[in-house]
Amino acid sequence: MGTLVTLHPPTGSPRTDQPWVITIGSLGDREDWEPVVCGPYEREHAVALARAVVADDDLMAVVEPMLPLDGVDAIRTEIEAARAAALDDSEPADELLAERLGAGPPPETPEPVEVRDGWRRIADRLSG
Repeated sequence: MGTLVTLHPPTGSPRTDQPWVITIGSLGDREDWEPVVCGPYEREHAVALARAVVADDDLMAVVEPMLPLDGVDAIRTEIEAARAAALDDSEPADELLAERLGAGPPPETPEPVEVRDGWRRIADRLSG
């Protein structure tokens, strides 16, 4: 049984609409291999795929938003915004959730065609 760690953005957060990536690695030090990073996905697809992959295996999946930033200034601006948000407790923050997945049937996951449709929506948002 694996573990899933993800951010749960507050309702209406713009992070929800960003592309999300999944990083899957060994749970603990039992195995020594490079983590697998995959995506981008829409958040709902990323969480469902990660749950299905780690449900019956000793793996950890981390699902997090990917920030498609186009240069050094954009990255620095995002860093400053994150620093400011850490000091400001008046706005709801992303909540970090970890769940240990039990044995049993994997959750319903999107079909490959649904994932590809999600990729098209992500591409449209990024290029729009």
